[in-house]
Amino acid sequence: MRSILNQSAVIFCWILLGFSAFGQSATPTGVPRLQINSCLEPFYHGVASGDPTSSSVMIWTRVTPTNGTPDSILVTYKVATDTTFATVVSSGSYQAKPDRDYTVKVDITGLQAGTFYYYRFESDAKKSLIGRTKTAPVGGINNARFAVVSCANYESGFFNVYRKILQRNDIDAVLHLGDYIYEYGTGGMSSNLQGREKTQPEHEIITLDDYRTRYSHYHLDPELSALHQQFPFITVWDDHEKANDAYRDGAQNHDSTEGDWYVRKAGANKAYDEWLPLRLPNSNDPAIIYRKIEYGDLINLYMMDTRSEGRDKQVALGAPELNDTTRKIISQTQYDWLMTNMKSSTKTWNILGQQVMMMPLRVFGTAVNLDQWDGYPFQRQKLWNDILDNNIKNIVVLTGDIHTAWAGDLPARSYNSSTGAGSAGVEFVTTSVTSPGSPIPGSTAIIKTQNQHMKFTELTKKGYVLLDITPSKVQGDFYFVNTINTPDEGETFAEGWYVDNNTRFLKKANAASTAQFVNPPLAPTCIVPTGLDADSPELIVVGTWPNPFTKKFVIQYSLDVVQPVSIEILDLAGKVIYAENYGKIPAGVNYAEVIAENLPNGVYLFKMTAGKTQITRKIIKQ
Repeated sequence: MRSILNQSAVIFCWILLGFSAFGQSATPTGVPRLQINSCLEPFYHGVASGDPTSSSVMIWTRVTPTNGTPDSILVTYKVATDTTFATVVSSGSYQAKPDRDYTVKVDITGLQAGTFYYYRFESDAKKSLIGRTKTAPVGGINNARFAVVSCANYESGFFNVYRKILQRNDIDAVLHLGDYIYEYGTGGMSSNLQGREKTQPEHEIITLDDYRTRYSHYHLDPELSALHQQFPFITVWDDHEKANDAYRDGAQNHDSTEGDWYVRKAGANKAYDEWLPLRLPNSNDPAIIYRKIEYGDLINLYMMDTRSEGRDKQVALGAPELNDTTRKIISQTQYDWLMTNMKSSTKTWNILGQQVMMMPLRVFGTAVNLDQWDGYPFQRQKLWNDILDNNIKNIVVLTGDIHTAWAGDLPARSYNSSTGAGSAGVEFVTTSVTSPGSPIPGSTAIIKTQNQHMKFTELTKKGYVLLDITPSKVQGDFYFVNTINTPDEGETFAEGWYVDNNTRFLKKANAASTAQFVNPPLAPTCIVPTGLDADSPELIVVGTWPNPFTKKFVIQYSLDVVQPVSIEILDLAGKVIYAENYGKIPAGVNYAEVIAENLPNGVYLFKMTAGKTQITRKIIKQ
């Protein structure tokens, strides 16, 4: 969130019936703080679309209450074939409610296949940004292209990868394979970069409202927001959308002091559904996200959940449980769904979007990471055997998670690295957007020598995979940005690898792939200024989480310029319980934490004042 939240947060703490304030971070010198431009009001988190079919697409936004805490906010939407909305093809209304954090998600149906559309939202006579999206095609098509990304830890660096994908404007959609957010508290995976402020909330996120606050923080990042505006996303989660090394019944980064795992997991799943434009297979069950998306006669894209739907707990190296033939990384239900669809597929390519590396990865004879499919060898071998025994062709696996880049074959039976014989398919592993590389022992040369099915390895750089699919081949091009330490425009094409139709092994490409279609120009944007914006409101309260609260709540707010900020807590009779003037606060987005555990249960108002602007919110203590 470089553009809006690019400093250490300003934290206030008021202890009611004591009301002692602590700590206010200093503003780093020489670091510009960007403003929330007034043209975004009240849709400060931008717009997004996702999960295109040949006749439908999901569209998304969040509407921020301008004052008060309403039971619902009426939002209307329009979808058109042009940016002037002269030809509207769909329109309607939606009641944004606090039980979904005022997010708006609508499944737009009745659209034409393979077509670009433009959409926008409106509330109280104020319009959102115009979003651009594209439906999936039908029938015979010559080309489809996706940008494949994973692992974007906010404090680790700037989202230059998202910026470069946006600039190329030659893809159909973005495939995000997980770790869209990270659950760690401030400093948990931080590079301490100048101008890259702390994530919010600063503590490890555990509750539903913690996860909502973190998604709000990410969605305000200008690079991520802009990419969502222009392309549909197709997403699955990995572990950090819940907690590190998650599995079905727990996670490495969860213990009993953090409450019930299933409550935490349910809250994380709900926030994911609220804040991302995916279409749930069952609208009543946000825990199940594996699903199939079709692109003409060319592709069946299976977005899998190898993380938390059916995964048994990870085991340690040498543990006897590793040889348990019943251990699973996906449930039998998901496995049957996948095999049934692949066996009946009439598409040219079967593409599996999933989380953790499927290829074996061993160094000096030892598996590097049993969180991967290496930790579930019997189910992996069963999958490969079923693929070969049923003559399921053209398997391409897409993977994230490991923060490094790889390409290779899936060595199923008596694999021959020279000819590719015995491979079940191929795999492309995208490196991270920002998250630091995994500590893998040995050099690239040693890894390739001991894993001869590996064709490409890059252990340090950040970037994405450009996946180019035609009837004759699938090519994965590895692109790496120059740096994530500062906002930067540079990137480099490293290598491309491809698999031919009706083969199961990779070959090295002579050059990067090129698109066989032309996308229309990007939808118009709202320019977020780097200096003062006279049109911006003096004060914007973006959100308050949680509400109701039990001990404390967090206020996310933005100032147009340096302003004196004060706050009052009032009961419903209008009596001021507490008033405090906190002096001048830096421009940009700031956070205030209010600790009020000693306040009696009931309904209260807090009033924040900056300059001539006052914002009031209803707060419930329970």
